[in-house]
Amino acid sequence: MAGVEFEFMKDGPMIVKKNGKMEFALCRCGHSMKKPFCSGAHAENGFKADSGKLELKD
Repeated sequence: MAGVEFEFMKDGPMIVKKNGKMEFALCRCGHSMKKPFCSGAHAENGFKADSGKLELKD
């Protein structure tokens, strides 16, 4: 599963990237109308979370 990265945006969604290209954004706030995908609801409900990264390697 090389080339897969999860980027946790500060106060926002988790971005899933494959080989450096964004595939989709997953909801972390729990208020998305498109669950499990991000709808931007985090900006409306004051969601707060730290940023970070996780990379999967063989």
